[in-house]
Amino acid sequence: MQILRRIGLILVWLAGAVFVLAAANKNDPYLILLRGTGNIVLFAASIIVAVILIRRGYWRRGVAGRALILLWSLPSLSMLGADTAFEWRKQRVLLADAPQVRSLGRHFVVGYSSFPEVAVLAEKGLIAGVYITKHNVKGSSPARLKEELSALQERRRATGLPPLIVAADQEGGIVSHLAPPLTKLPALSTLANLAPAIRAEKAEAFGRTHGQELTALGVNLNLAPVLDLRPEAKRNRFDFNTLIGQRAISDDPAVVADIALAYVSGLEASGVGATVKHFPGLGRVRTDTHHFSAELDTSVDELEASDWMPFKRVLAGSKAQLMVGHVTLTLVDPDRPASHSKKVVDGIIRRTWNYQGVVMTDDLVMGAIYQHNVCTAVVEALNAGVDLLLVAFDGAQFYRIFGCAMAASAEGRLDAAMLGESAMRLKTAFPVD
Repeated sequence: MQILRRIGLILVWLAGAVFVLAAANKNDPYLILLRGTGNIVLFAASIIVAVILIRRGYWRRGVAGRALILLWSLPSLSMLGADTAFEWRKQRVLLADAPQVRSLGRHFVVGYSSFPEVAVLAEKGLIAGVYITKHNVKGSSPARLKEELSALQERRRATGLPPLIVAADQEGGIVSHLAPPLTKLPALSTLANLAPAIRAEKAEAFGRTHGQELTALGVNLNLAPVLDLRPEAKRNRFDFNTLIGQRAISDDPAVVADIALAYVSGLEASGVGATVKHFPGLGRVRTDTHHFSAELDTSVDELEASDWMPFKRVLAGSKAQLMVGHVTLTLVDPDRPASHSKKVVDGIIRRTWNYQGVVMTDDLVMGAIYQHNVCTAVVEALNAGVDLLLVAFDGAQFYRIFGCAMAASAEGRLDAAMLGESAMRLKTAFPVD
């Protein structure tokens, strides 16, 4: 019985430490479930345990007993500190100088939980666009969302801001984030074994269906299609989210390019832009960049002849934008992921390929970036010539990430020439009405 009591006491100590750690980091993307009701549960549980310990006389059991009570009192204080830091960052962004925030805001596309909150960012010019996903349409009618977005577009137009980018992830197959209410189409990979003419016709039809439904919802940019080549059938136990084997169209670059071009054509015919992804390719990468760093060790010559062929064909044959992923192209720039590598973005994409369209990062809230130095990534991405920085999974991180850009601007660490070129590309892609 004495042993069980000691084990129980050890567990109480460990649980207290976990509660303190969770409370102090409550705004971390990995702890997003703690927000709202989770915060209340965390706060209430810590207070209840502290009260129980006091009632059982632990305050009179010397230093160890008092320390245990204080440990269980810390989560509430840690939560207060985390909330204070978050509000400070938020107000610092919201109260920033208007010309500065507009010049930086044109580079950010942000996910959201509260439409009124993100509407304020859009009206102030703090962001260029919003990212819509399943939680934004759950419990809300498509008509209401369309009405809200249309009203927001009008308010931006009235203040001379460019049209709001409204982006979504509607690839088909397992990534159909707006279905329902939209139609859940099969993955484009289901067309790969059809005759060329038939698969092109069906791919274009898929694009038209997505485009028409997205337009009806108020979405004008689809973060699709996936151009990564299908990897070899090797199971990665730590791939929880990328799942590129289920999302890739084919392992044949020509087939990928044919289907993707037809799909993009269908989207564009319906008034929706496409964003091809995830350059430099995830097909050879087994690490899930949602959580871990990843490296691609293949030579540029080999990638140009295979993995990059669909990207080059689709970008040359359409108005599609390009999403760059968080994979480190080790033989080009071993020190940073492609998403914020000047050697990759400016060197390969802009100069070698001569692509002058819009380049967007993959979500900066992914572990491959956020769990490292996200401020460095933001500054290097802008200086590399990236046009749009995506903050999708957890839009609340925008205030921290935008603060990084503000600080770099104030300290003169942003490349004015690169920002100027990016501004021209964005004006061409999203002209003011």
